Amino acid sequence: MVINLSEQHSLITNWIAELRDEEIQKDKMRFRRNLERIGEVAAYEISKTLPFEEKETQTPLGIAQSKLLSSQPVLATILRAGLPLHHGLLNFFDKADNAFISAYRKHRKDGSFEISLDYISCPEIEDRILIISDPMLATGSSLVKTIQFLKEEGKPKQMHIVTAIACTVGIEYVKREEPFVTLWCGDIDDELTAKGYIVPGLGDAGDLAFGVKVQM
Repeated sequence: MVINLSEQHSLITNWIAELRDEEIQKDKMRFRRNLERIGEVAAYEISKTLPFEEKETQTPLGIAQSKLLSSQPVLATILRAGLPLHHGLLNFFDKADNAFISAYRKHRKDGSFEISLDYISCPEIEDRILIISDPMLATGSSLVKTIQFLKEEGKPKQMHIVTAIACTVGIEYVKREEPFVTLWCGDIDDELTAKGYIVPGLGDAGDLAFGVKVQM
């Protein structure tokens, strides 16, 4: 399933416009905060799909019947660009366990690249709900490799992917490789360059959030 959160006008479309705007992008704090807010909205929407159970809550004046999450999800993100989006999810799923994966494009001199995975820190994910955040879903290669990496640690019973901007090419690749995931996209673009960048996209989310890196 693929959900485009921009299909209906809401504040998300405003935040996406600011993420794309090359003048507003100069404000790193605002860029990070907009990613964080998209994560918060995605968390709220995902929460509507999760199992709840009724429990009694003692108030100062009596007993209230409350609906609480049956279990906490695991929130996973791809370093470093995914951190603001992850933080937004964590603001709402504030009792969740967390996983962190280092996955990045290792570029060659001819402009091609391979996906390098160097590090994972992960709680128990067997039979749990897993929510992975990655702000840009371009080719889908790093995301699929990350999912496969995580599944070596355990098989989740449900997987959600949260991204700020996705490309149709990457979406189709993820759906083909991991057909049972649910994708939550801030917006969806159709074009991908030969070097694997989304057009119009917004540029490099990691650089815009944290500063330009030295390319290795």
